[in-house]
Amino acid sequence: MRIIAIANQKGGCGKTTVAINLAACLAREGQRTLLVDLDPQGHCGLGLAVPEEQVEFSIADVLLEPSGKNGVDLTRITWQISNNFDLAPAKTDLAHLETKLAGVEGRDLRLREILERVADRYDFVLIDSPPTVGFLTQSTLHAADEVIVPVDTGYFALHGLSKQLESIRDVAAKLSRPLTLRIVGNLYDVRTKLAREILAELRKRHDSNMLSTFINFNTKLKESTSFGQPITEYDPTSIGCRDFVRLARELISLGAEPSVAPSLLQQADAIAAEAERLLATSETLLGPHRTRIPGDESAEPVAAASGALAEAESTRRDAPSRADRAAPVRRTDDDIDRSPAPREPRPFDHAATQRKIDRIYGVQCADDGVVFATRFPGAQNVRLAGDFNGWNPDITPLRSIADDGTFQVRLPLAPGRYRYRYVIDGRWLNDPFNAEVEPNPFGDLNSVVVVQ
Repeated sequence: MRIIAIANQKGGCGKTTVAINLAACLAREGQRTLLVDLDPQGHCGLGLAVPEEQVEFSIADVLLEPSGKNGVDLTRITWQISNNFDLAPAKTDLAHLETKLAGVEGRDLRLREILERVADRYDFVLIDSPPTVGFLTQSTLHAADEVIVPVDTGYFALHGLSKQLESIRDVAAKLSRPLTLRIVGNLYDVRTKLAREILAELRKRHDSNMLSTFINFNTKLKESTSFGQPITEYDPTSIGCRDFVRLARELISLGAEPSVAPSLLQQADAIAAEAERLLATSETLLGPHRTRIPGDESAEPVAAASGALAEAESTRRDAPSRADRAAPVRRTDDDIDRSPAPREPRPFDHAATQRKIDRIYGVQCADDGVVFATRFPGAQNVRLAGDFNGWNPDITPLRSIADDGTFQVRLPLAPGRYRYRYVIDGRWLNDPFNAEVEPNPFGDLNSVVVVQ
């Protein structure tokens, strides 16, 4: 079971929205997920249509008496939201818990102990922490193995992040286990220059901790919360749902154990079986008189087989058969003329191959417009952003034209110089098939095309 805290001291960063929709998408991916609301405002329950007046027991009751005959078990307070998705809700009385537990030893560790009791029931536990520095946030960080810090791409984002990271490092220094930090860009509006600059600065400063997925600003996410539904139910085809599904899959992959592909295992089994067959054949041919290699018993059959087969082949070539000795065959000039002449190997034309690639991929100016063609195997969604569409990738999607990951779009561009980038499943990249590039203010490269 992986316990992940969703934490940021700065309000307005979309922390609860991230918690709700990430939990829903993890459940959709088949992961048994528990969302724990540790914010006294109880917004997780509100955003999932679980009103406070219907909540008899909350996470405060569990933390107040985690053991003993008067205690409330965690399974008693959980609400099933959907398949694989449970919620441990909060009520406003959670705000008074710090006072009630004042002076109690180990109070910061109670949440961790409670969650460890249900380790066999869940694959993921997400904890939505309050936007404050106090007992509840400390309990969240002490319970977690990983911390996701949602950062909105606004003016105060970098300042708030530095304070949050200080708190996380202070707690991590007291723990006997590692606390993994992950940062996710949230509420990203590609249309604004400020958002692009903030995201680029986040990647520059915190590249090792940044998740590659970021959450675009999407009105469907706000609408889904007001209707009390996760985005997977409200609008599963929206950009917001796509972003959270990608985030869930990235988190799952980060915790996955490395494994060998089944196809490679099958190939290995086939090679091993063939090796055993060859070894058995070698022993049959050579019998008990095979040569031994001192100190290398494992290589004996192979070495013996190689020597015996080579000797047999040499004998066959050097000693003609009786029929050959009795009636030698003479080759005439006609026979020699009819013998096929050895072919000279054709040299590999690298320039011709490159010309073919250039004709297929890259940017080509045609009579009816400019063709942008690229190849990204495995990509699901490829879009184009540049000077010609206000850097809005939603305006210009590319069409898949082959199963090998080839995408293409044709645009009627007027003569001029244009900068552009591809957006591959939400990730911005320059054109790998266009050598004409220039640096941009965000530390990346823009591809350039000149239309005559």
